[in-house]
Amino acid sequence: MDSHDVLSVSEVARRSGFAASALRYYESQGLIVASRSPGNQRRYERGVLRRLAFIRAAGNVGLTLEEIRDELARLPAGRTPTRADWQRITRHWRGRLDEQIAALERLRDGLDSCIGCGCLSLQRCGISNPGDAEGRRGRVGAGFLPAALRRASDQAG
Repeated sequence: MDSHDVLSVSEVARRSGFAASALRYYESQGLIVASRSPGNQRRYERGVLRRLAFIRAAGNVGLTLEEIRDELARLPAGRTPTRADWQRITRHWRGRLDEQIAALERLRDGLDSCIGCGCLSLQRCGISNPGDAEGRRGRVGAGFLPAALRRASDQAG
């Protein structure tokens, strides 16, 4: 392998926009792979930049790390993924994005009738929760947001 095809942690961090700690974490989670130099320093093949771009895009779409891992597992081992490989594994994102866009539009359109904590119509308010009834039902987090917008935050907790 050409030495120009191997990047240090700092080079990958700089070029990908991920912190070195994130790179180590993604490696520990099996999302990316590093080799070791004779001095025991991590070295990444240049193709890791595409995987990291995919991880960022997938996270922005709302995929969990588990979903990202599953998608990356569909890529061929031992060669840089082609455009067709990427298109194949991202095909289902369109439905996910459409769902999120629709949820955001509903949220946006609902803001016109909601004044937040100064709501003038608690009888019709979509987020009123008298006596924390939702908490007693076991609902946590931003439970009144559409499910498509809760997906990422639900995974963080």
